[in-house]
Amino acid sequence: MLDNTDILILAELSKNSRITMKELGSKVHLTGPATSARVAKLEESGIIEGYTITVNQVKIGYLVHAIIHIFSKSTNHQPYLSFINQQSQYVINNYKVSGESCYLLECKFPSNDILNEFLTGLSNYVSYKLSIVIHK
Repeated sequence: MLDNTDILILAELSKNSRITMKELGSKVHLTGPATSARVAKLEESGIIEGYTITVNQVKIGYLVHAIIHIFSKSTNHQPYLSFINQQSQYVINNYKVSGESCYLLECKFPSNDILNEFLTGLSNYVSYKLSIVIHK
């Protein structure tokens, strides 16, 4: 069970996972070594699974951000999943979901032309409904 200090540590690490243990400790009112021990315990227990970065997709050339609802044409999803694996440079997330659609696919594309090529290939395996992200 997490206590309030653990929750504060997680909140601060979520904002900046590169913070030093000394800085983190001052924010949660612990010493650096005590904070380091807490973080290690959170890692060992599997609560903290890893650290990551956030990349600005527009600044690296991916101007189109698309959300695609996937509707499978059959119960065999493997052809779709194989296509998605082959197109991994465009796929941000592929969630298997309950509800109206089978998957929720989040993608990035450098242009509408590349998006169109992707959708043409995708339509060989599934039906879809496309939404373009206007603002995050």
